[in-house]
Amino acid sequence: MSFRQHPPHHFPLQLPLPKSPRTFPGSFRTPNTRPSTRRHPYKYAPAHHVPDRKPSNPTVPIPRKPHKPPSPRTISSDPPNHRLPVSTMAFRLSNNLIGILNAVTFLLSIPILGAGIWLGHRADGTECERYLSAPVIALGVFLLVVSIAGLVGACCRVTWLLWVYLLAMFVLIVALFCFTVFAFVVTNRGAGEAVSGRGYKEYRLGDYSNWLQKRVENHKNWNRIRSCLQGSKVCKNLQDKKESVTDFMRSDLSPIESGCCKPPTSCGFTYVSGTDWTKTTATNSSSDPDCNTWSNDALCYDCQSCKAGVVATVKRDWKRTAIVCIVFLVFIIIVYSIGCCAFRNNRRDNAYHGGWKGGYA
Repeated sequence: MSFRQHPPHHFPLQLPLPKSPRTFPGSFRTPNTRPSTRRHPYKYAPAHHVPDRKPSNPTVPIPRKPHKPPSPRTISSDPPNHRLPVSTMAFRLSNNLIGILNAVTFLLSIPILGAGIWLGHRADGTECERYLSAPVIALGVFLLVVSIAGLVGACCRVTWLLWVYLLAMFVLIVALFCFTVFAFVVTNRGAGEAVSGRGYKEYRLGDYSNWLQKRVENHKNWNRIRSCLQGSKVCKNLQDKKESVTDFMRSDLSPIESGCCKPPTSCGFTYVSGTDWTKTTATNSSSDPDCNTWSNDALCYDCQSCKAGVVATVKRDWKRTAIVCIVFLVFIIIVYSIGCCAFRNNRRDNAYHGGWKGGYA
Protein backbone atom coordinates (compact mmCIF):
# COMPACT_ATOMS: atom_id res chain seq x y z
CA MET A 1 0.00 0.00 0.00
CA SER A 2 1.49 3.33 -0.99
CA PHE A 3 1.91 6.32 1.21
CA ARG A 4 -1.24 8.06 -0.07
CA GLN A 5 -3.45 4.96 0.22
CA HIS A 6 -3.41 4.72 4.04
CA PRO A 7 -6.74 5.44 5.68
CA PRO A 8 -7.16 8.88 7.22
CA HIS A 9 -7.51 7.58 10.81
CA HIS A 10 -3.78 6.86 10.83
CA PHE A 11 -3.11 10.57 11.01
CA PRO A 12 -4.24 12.71 13.94
CA LEU A 13 -4.70 15.80 11.82
CA GLN A 14 -6.32 15.72 8.44
CA LEU A 15 -3.83 17.96 6.67
CA PRO A 16 -2.81 17.71 3.05
CA LEU A 17 -0.04 15.19 2.69
CA PRO A 18 3.28 16.15 1.07
CA LYS A 19 3.82 15.10 -2.49
CA SER A 20 6.73 12.87 -1.57
CA PRO A 21 7.73 11.17 1.66
CA ARG A 22 11.25 12.51 1.15
CA THR A 23 10.18 16.16 1.19
CA PHE A 24 11.77 16.44 4.62
CA PRO A 25 14.94 14.32 4.72
CA GLY A 26 15.36 12.11 7.72
CA SER A 27 11.71 12.00 8.83
CA PHE A 28 8.12 11.72 7.63
CA ARG A 29 6.79 14.85 9.27
CA THR A 30 4.14 17.07 7.79
CA PRO A 31 4.43 20.85 8.23
CA ASN A 32 3.49 22.15 11.73
CA THR A 33 2.54 18.73 13.09
CA ARG A 34 3.97 16.28 15.56
CA PRO A 35 5.69 13.12 14.32
CA SER A 36 3.38 10.67 12.70
CA THR A 37 2.76 7.30 14.30
CA ARG A 38 2.49 5.65 10.93
CA ARG A 39 4.96 2.84 10.33
CA HIS A 40 7.35 2.96 7.44
CA PRO A 41 5.61 1.52 4.37
CA TYR A 42 8.75 -0.28 3.18
CA LYS A 43 10.26 -1.32 6.50
CA TYR A 44 7.23 -3.26 7.68
CA ALA A 45 5.63 -5.28 4.96
CA PRO A 46 2.27 -7.01 5.38
CA ALA A 47 2.32 -10.53 6.70
CA HIS A 48 1.29 -12.08 3.43
CA HIS A 49 4.38 -10.58 1.80
CA VAL A 50 6.81 -12.28 4.22
CA PRO A 51 7.97 -15.59 2.71
CA ASP A 52 7.51 -18.72 4.72
CA ARG A 53 10.99 -19.79 5.73
CA LYS A 54 9.84 -22.85 7.65
CA PRO A 55 10.09 -26.22 5.92
CA SER A 56 6.86 -27.83 4.79
CA ASN A 57 7.62 -30.78 7.03
CA PRO A 58 9.02 -29.52 10.36
CA THR A 59 10.04 -33.00 11.42
CA VAL A 60 12.61 -33.33 8.62
CA PRO A 61 15.83 -31.45 9.49
CA ILE A 62 17.47 -29.28 6.88
CA PRO A 63 20.71 -30.96 5.66
CA ARG A 64 23.79 -28.90 6.07
CA LYS A 65 27.34 -29.36 4.79
CA PRO A 66 29.88 -30.36 7.43
CA HIS A 67 32.21 -27.63 8.49
CA LYS A 68 35.80 -28.03 7.30
CA PRO A 69 38.67 -26.04 8.77
CA PRO A 70 40.53 -23.93 6.24
CA SER A 71 43.66 -25.63 4.88
CA PRO A 72 46.97 -23.82 5.33
CA ARG A 73 48.05 -21.90 2.26
CA THR A 74 51.15 -23.14 0.56
CA ILE A 75 53.44 -21.43 -1.93
CA SER A 76 53.92 -23.37 -5.15
CA SER A 77 55.90 -22.67 -8.30
CA ASP A 78 52.77 -22.81 -10.46
CA PRO A 79 50.13 -20.08 -10.60
CA PRO A 80 46.66 -20.80 -9.14
CA ASN A 81 45.29 -21.15 -12.66
CA HIS A 82 47.08 -24.16 -14.15
CA ARG A 83 46.16 -23.08 -17.64
CA LEU A 84 49.16 -21.18 -19.02
CA PRO A 85 48.41 -17.72 -20.41
CA VAL A 86 49.16 -16.84 -24.00
CA SER A 87 52.10 -14.62 -23.00
CA THR A 88 53.79 -17.54 -21.20
CA MET A 89 53.37 -19.81 -24.22
CA ALA A 90 54.81 -17.12 -26.51
CA PHE A 91 57.63 -16.58 -24.03
CA ARG A 92 58.58 -20.25 -24.12
CA LEU A 93 58.44 -20.46 -27.92
CA SER A 94 60.53 -17.34 -28.60
CA ASN A 95 63.01 -18.10 -25.83
CA ASN A 96 63.49 -21.66 -27.04
CA LEU A 97 64.29 -20.40 -30.54
CA ILE A 98 66.73 -17.81 -29.20
CA GLY A 99 68.35 -20.45 -27.01
CA ILE A 100 68.84 -22.87 -29.92
CA LEU A 101 70.24 -20.20 -32.25
CA ASN A 102 72.67 -18.92 -29.63
CA ALA A 103 73.78 -22.45 -28.76
CA VAL A 104 74.69 -23.00 -32.42
CA THR A 105 76.46 -19.61 -32.52
CA PHE A 106 78.40 -20.50 -29.38
CA LEU A 107 79.60 -23.75 -30.95
CA LEU A 108 80.66 -21.91 -34.12
CA SER A 109 82.55 -19.20 -32.23
CA ILE A 110 84.91 -21.69 -30.58
CA PRO A 111 86.66 -22.89 -33.79
CA ILE A 112 86.75 -19.31 -35.12
CA LEU A 113 88.48 -18.11 -31.96
CA GLY A 114 90.84 -21.07 -32.03
CA ALA A 115 91.77 -20.44 -35.67
CA GLY A 116 92.57 -16.80 -34.91
CA ILE A 117 94.82 -17.72 -32.00
CA TRP A 118 96.53 -20.39 -34.10
CA LEU A 119 97.23 -17.93 -36.93
CA GLY A 120 98.71 -15.41 -34.53
CA HIS A 121 101.06 -17.87 -32.82
CA ARG A 122 102.33 -19.89 -35.75
CA ALA A 123 106.11 -20.16 -35.73
CA ASP A 124 106.40 -20.12 -39.52
CA GLY A 125 103.44 -17.83 -40.12
CA THR A 126 103.72 -14.97 -42.56
CA GLU A 127 103.01 -11.37 -41.74
CA CYS A 128 99.74 -11.70 -43.63
CA GLU A 129 98.57 -14.52 -41.36
CA ARG A 130 99.53 -12.58 -38.26
CA TYR A 131 97.76 -9.53 -39.65
CA LEU A 132 94.58 -11.51 -40.33
CA SER A 133 94.61 -13.13 -36.88
CA ALA A 134 93.47 -9.93 -35.11
CA PRO A 135 90.08 -9.55 -36.90
CA VAL A 136 89.48 -13.31 -36.68
CA ILE A 137 90.06 -13.26 -32.91
CA ALA A 138 87.84 -10.18 -32.55
CA LEU A 139 85.06 -11.89 -34.50
CA GLY A 140 85.35 -15.05 -32.40
CA VAL A 141 85.25 -13.12 -29.10
CA PHE A 142 82.27 -11.06 -30.27
CA LEU A 143 80.27 -14.14 -31.29
CA LEU A 144 81.22 -15.92 -28.07
CA VAL A 145 80.13 -13.08 -25.78
CA VAL A 146 76.93 -12.35 -27.69
CA SER A 147 75.91 -16.01 -27.82
CA ILE A 148 76.50 -16.47 -24.08
CA ALA A 149 74.46 -13.36 -23.30
CA GLY A 150 71.59 -14.49 -25.49
CA LEU A 151 71.70 -18.08 -24.23
CA VAL A 152 71.72 -17.18 -20.53
CA GLY A 153 69.20 -14.37 -20.98
CA ALA A 154 66.76 -16.59 -22.87
CA CYS A 155 67.03 -19.75 -20.78
CA CYS A 156 67.34 -18.14 -17.33
CA ARG A 157 64.94 -15.25 -18.00
CA VAL A 158 67.58 -12.60 -17.26
CA THR A 159 66.11 -9.46 -18.77
CA TRP A 160 69.21 -7.28 -18.69
CA LEU A 161 71.27 -9.93 -20.52
CA LEU A 162 68.62 -10.08 -23.22
CA TRP A 163 68.82 -6.31 -23.44
CA VAL A 164 72.61 -6.50 -23.93
CA TYR A 165 72.11 -9.23 -26.53
CA LEU A 166 69.59 -7.14 -28.46
CA LEU A 167 71.87 -4.11 -28.32
CA ALA A 168 74.78 -6.11 -29.74
CA MET A 169 72.54 -7.55 -32.46
CA PHE A 170 71.34 -4.07 -33.37
CA VAL A 171 74.94 -2.85 -33.68
CA LEU A 172 75.73 -5.88 -35.85
CA ILE A 173 72.75 -5.16 -38.11
CA VAL A 174 73.80 -1.54 -38.56
CA ALA A 175 77.42 -2.55 -39.25
CA LEU A 176 76.41 -5.18 -41.81
CA PHE A 177 74.08 -2.76 -43.55
CA CYS A 178 76.74 -0.04 -43.74
CA PHE A 179 79.37 -2.48 -45.00
CA THR A 180 77.03 -3.84 -47.67
CA VAL A 181 76.22 -0.39 -48.98
CA PHE A 182 79.89 0.64 -48.83
CA ALA A 183 80.99 -2.52 -50.65
CA PHE A 184 78.60 -1.90 -53.53
CA VAL A 185 79.61 1.76 -53.77
CA VAL A 186 83.36 1.06 -53.74
CA THR A 187 83.27 -1.85 -56.18
CA ASN A 188 81.06 -0.27 -58.84
CA ARG A 189 84.05 0.90 -60.91
CA GLY A 190 86.83 -0.95 -62.68
CA ALA A 191 87.12 -4.06 -64.81
CA GLY A 192 89.79 -6.02 -66.60
CA GLU A 193 90.78 -5.13 -70.17
CA ALA A 194 90.73 -7.88 -72.76
CA VAL A 195 93.98 -8.26 -74.73
CA SER A 196 93.86 -9.23 -78.38
CA GLY A 197 94.92 -12.86 -78.89
CA ARG A 198 95.12 -13.55 -75.15
CA GLY A 199 92.91 -15.68 -72.94
CA TYR A 200 93.58 -13.55 -69.87
CA LYS A 201 92.83 -9.93 -69.03
CA GLU A 202 95.11 -7.17 -67.83
CA TYR A 203 94.28 -4.62 -65.17
CA ARG A 204 95.08 -0.96 -64.60
CA LEU A 205 94.98 0.67 -61.18
CA GLY A 206 93.49 3.95 -62.41
CA ASP A 207 90.26 2.24 -63.48
CA TYR A 208 89.16 1.54 -59.92
CA SER A 209 87.78 3.71 -57.13
CA ASN A 210 90.02 6.23 -55.41
CA TRP A 211 89.48 4.66 -52.01
CA LEU A 212 90.85 1.29 -53.14
CA GLN A 213 93.74 2.97 -54.94
CA LYS A 214 94.79 4.81 -51.79
CA ARG A 215 94.68 1.59 -49.76
CA VAL A 216 97.11 -0.30 -52.01
CA GLU A 217 99.34 2.69 -52.75
CA ASN A 218 100.06 3.15 -49.07
CA HIS A 219 103.58 1.82 -48.50
CA LYS A 220 102.80 0.16 -45.16
CA ASN A 221 99.67 -1.54 -46.46
CA TRP A 222 101.38 -2.73 -49.62
CA ASN A 223 104.25 -4.31 -47.68
CA ARG A 224 101.74 -6.43 -45.81
CA ILE A 225 99.87 -7.33 -48.99
CA ARG A 226 103.11 -8.25 -50.76
CA SER A 227 104.09 -10.43 -47.83
CA CYS A 228 100.75 -12.19 -48.15
CA LEU A 229 101.24 -12.75 -51.88
CA GLN A 230 104.77 -14.06 -51.50
CA GLY A 231 103.83 -16.27 -48.58
CA SER A 232 100.86 -17.80 -50.37
CA LYS A 233 103.05 -18.50 -53.46
CA VAL A 234 100.50 -17.31 -55.98
CA CYS A 235 103.04 -17.59 -58.83
CA LYS A 236 104.21 -21.11 -58.04
CA ASN A 237 101.58 -22.58 -60.35
CA LEU A 238 103.02 -20.69 -63.32
CA GLN A 239 106.59 -21.61 -62.36
CA ASP A 240 105.81 -25.32 -62.28
CA LYS A 241 103.98 -25.36 -65.59
CA LYS A 242 105.98 -26.04 -68.71
CA GLU A 243 103.63 -24.68 -71.31
CA SER A 244 104.29 -23.54 -74.82
CA VAL A 245 103.79 -19.92 -75.71
CA THR A 246 100.55 -20.75 -77.48
CA ASP A 247 99.11 -22.58 -74.48
CA PHE A 248 100.22 -19.79 -72.17
CA MET A 249 98.55 -17.12 -74.28
CA ARG A 250 95.27 -19.04 -74.20
CA SER A 251 95.33 -19.76 -70.48
CA ASP A 252 92.84 -18.04 -68.18
CA LEU A 253 94.89 -16.32 -65.47
CA SER A 254 93.55 -14.85 -62.29
CA PRO A 255 93.90 -11.07 -61.75
CA ILE A 256 96.83 -11.56 -59.35
CA GLU A 257 98.59 -14.01 -61.67
CA SER A 258 98.12 -11.66 -64.60
CA GLY A 259 99.39 -8.61 -62.72
CA CYS A 260 102.06 -10.02 -60.39
CA CYS A 261 103.52 -13.10 -62.10
CA LYS A 262 104.21 -11.81 -65.62
CA PRO A 263 105.17 -8.50 -67.24
CA PRO A 264 102.52 -6.43 -69.04
CA THR A 265 101.88 -7.32 -72.67
CA SER A 266 102.79 -3.79 -73.74
CA CYS A 267 106.43 -4.42 -72.70
CA GLY A 268 106.95 -6.89 -75.57
CA PHE A 269 109.06 -9.40 -73.60
CA THR A 270 109.93 -12.77 -75.11
CA TYR A 271 108.26 -15.74 -73.42
CA VAL A 272 110.50 -18.42 -71.93
CA SER A 273 108.26 -19.83 -69.18
CA GLY A 274 105.40 -18.63 -67.03
CA THR A 275 107.69 -16.54 -64.82
CA ASP A 276 110.74 -16.26 -67.04
CA TRP A 277 110.80 -13.56 -69.71
CA THR A 278 113.58 -12.04 -71.81
CA LYS A 279 113.78 -8.31 -72.34
CA THR A 280 114.03 -7.02 -75.91
CA THR A 281 114.96 -3.72 -77.53
CA ALA A 282 111.29 -2.76 -77.63
CA THR A 283 111.25 -2.60 -73.86
CA ASN A 284 113.18 0.67 -73.74
CA SER A 285 110.62 2.40 -75.98
CA SER A 286 107.66 1.39 -73.79
CA SER A 287 106.13 4.09 -71.60
CA ASP A 288 104.86 1.61 -69.01
CA PRO A 289 106.97 1.90 -65.81
CA ASP A 290 106.22 -1.73 -64.96
CA CYS A 291 108.53 -2.83 -67.78
CA ASN A 292 111.54 -1.58 -65.84
CA THR A 293 110.21 -2.89 -62.55
CA TRP A 294 109.92 -6.48 -63.80
CA SER A 295 112.59 -8.98 -62.73
CA ASN A 296 112.73 -12.73 -63.24
CA ASP A 297 113.78 -13.12 -59.61
CA ALA A 298 111.51 -10.60 -57.88
CA LEU A 299 108.77 -10.89 -60.51
CA CYS A 300 106.32 -7.97 -60.59
CA TYR A 301 105.22 -7.68 -56.98
CA ASP A 302 106.06 -3.96 -56.97
CA CYS A 303 104.34 -3.23 -60.29
CA GLN A 304 101.23 -1.12 -60.67
CA SER A 305 99.66 -4.02 -62.54
CA CYS A 306 100.10 -6.20 -59.46
CA LYS A 307 98.32 -3.62 -57.30
CA ALA A 308 95.56 -3.45 -59.90
CA GLY A 309 95.26 -7.24 -59.81
CA VAL A 310 94.92 -7.15 -56.02
CA VAL A 311 92.25 -4.45 -56.25
CA ALA A 312 90.37 -6.47 -58.89
CA THR A 313 90.45 -9.50 -56.60
CA VAL A 314 89.24 -7.41 -53.65
CA LYS A 315 86.42 -6.03 -55.79
CA ARG A 316 85.31 -9.50 -56.84
CA ASP A 317 85.47 -10.86 -53.28
CA TRP A 318 83.70 -7.85 -51.81
CA LYS A 319 80.83 -8.19 -54.24
CA ARG A 320 80.40 -11.81 -53.27
CA THR A 321 80.69 -10.89 -49.61
CA ALA A 322 78.09 -8.14 -50.03
CA ILE A 323 75.63 -10.63 -51.51
CA VAL A 324 76.26 -13.03 -48.63
CA CYS A 325 75.85 -10.12 -46.20
CA ILE A 326 72.40 -9.36 -47.63
CA VAL A 327 71.26 -12.93 -46.96
CA PHE A 328 72.91 -12.90 -43.53
CA LEU A 329 71.35 -9.51 -42.78
CA VAL A 330 67.86 -10.85 -43.44
CA PHE A 331 68.60 -13.78 -41.13
CA ILE A 332 69.95 -11.49 -38.41
CA ILE A 333 66.87 -9.25 -38.64
CA ILE A 334 64.63 -12.30 -38.16
CA VAL A 335 66.69 -13.39 -35.15
CA TYR A 336 66.56 -9.85 -33.78
CA SER A 337 62.76 -9.81 -34.12
CA ILE A 338 62.50 -13.11 -32.25
CA GLY A 339 64.82 -11.68 -29.60
CA CYS A 340 62.58 -8.63 -29.22
CA CYS A 341 59.57 -10.92 -28.72
CA ALA A 342 61.52 -12.92 -26.15
CA PHE A 343 62.54 -9.73 -24.34
CA ARG A 344 58.96 -8.43 -24.26
CA ASN A 345 57.50 -11.77 -23.20
CA ASN A 346 60.24 -12.12 -20.61
CA ARG A 347 59.18 -8.87 -18.97
CA ARG A 348 55.52 -9.90 -19.10
CA ASP A 349 56.31 -13.30 -17.64
CA ASN A 350 58.33 -11.79 -14.81
CA ALA A 351 55.52 -9.35 -14.05
CA TYR A 352 52.94 -12.16 -14.17
CA HIS A 353 54.84 -14.50 -11.84
CA GLY A 354 55.78 -11.65 -9.54
CA GLY A 355 52.14 -10.51 -9.40
CA TRP A 356 50.51 -13.83 -8.47
CA LYS A 357 53.33 -14.82 -6.14
CA GLY A 358 53.01 -11.57 -4.28
CA GLY A 359 49.21 -11.87 -4.12
CA TYR A 360 48.91 -15.57 -3.26
CA ALA A 361 51.95 -16.08 -1.11
